[in-house]
Amino acid sequence: MFRHLPVLPNETIQALAIKPGGTYVDGTLGGGGHSALITDKLEGGTLIGIDRDTQALQAAKARVAGIIAVHGNFHDMPDILHAQGIENVDGVLLDLGVSSHQLDTAERGFSFRFDAALDMRMNRQSEGITAADIVNTFPRAELTRILYQYGEEKFTPRIVNAICKVRETTPINTTFELVKIIESAIPAKMRDKHPAMRTFMALRIAVNDELAPLENALQNIAALLNKGARFAIITFHSLEDRIVKHTLRTLANPCTCPRDIPYCACGNVPILRVITRSPILPSKQELEANPRANSAKLRVAERI
Repeated sequence: MFRHLPVLPNETIQALAIKPGGTYVDGTLGGGGHSALITDKLEGGTLIGIDRDTQALQAAKARVAGIIAVHGNFHDMPDILHAQGIENVDGVLLDLGVSSHQLDTAERGFSFRFDAALDMRMNRQSEGITAADIVNTFPRAELTRILYQYGEEKFTPRIVNAICKVRETTPINTTFELVKIIESAIPAKMRDKHPAMRTFMALRIAVNDELAPLENALQNIAALLNKGARFAIITFHSLEDRIVKHTLRTLANPCTCPRDIPYCACGNVPILRVITRSPILPSKQELEANPRANSAKLRVAERI
């Protein structure tokens, strides 16, 4: 069964300010937790759910009556909606990152807690690279960049050296093989959290190309919104939150003119109003019920 407890559920639904007859998009459908709450507010409206994971789509279709579930990536939302005959929408939700189900399903290879093939693809129907491909075939410099940039791993040189030494003679094919290598590279006294956490996150981001297209995707989605429509985005780590924060602020204040001139000459017009000056965080009660919500941040903007 696909289990994914929605994060910040009440705050997200309130932020979307749902119109009963409106058209909404859940761009990261998952198990349909947020979508089920959205449909509870709809009366004659439309909900489109998008996900790269076919298991998520099956679970959501069984859970959420009337949803239009589409296999795809929210990065391609304009094309997906156009194929459905939809040009503009009244609200969009993105819940970025990996789902609890993907983490808890051992054979998906996302978690350092289970021994499985190093896969980490959100879309297993694709022919894309796996985490094993990156670990075994990427040049040292590129592997170093991935761990530094996506994992913000301070022990990157140690870990990369250990990986490169092992792969010279033996392929690294499973999660536990990689965990063992990482543990050998980081002395126990220098560990704060699980030593493999940041490396696994970095590999997952690289496998699924989660960050590079994000800013452009957010800009394209914002252009799909009707006047007054809300854009709600949940992030789980600083890298994606930084991109979301920057993009929303730029769309709300796109002027590129020097600060010392008294008028705007660039002609860039704001299309969003940022609703949340600071992100909305989970309550103490939610964190007690769902510890995985600990790093969640909700940012909201409105089309003007």
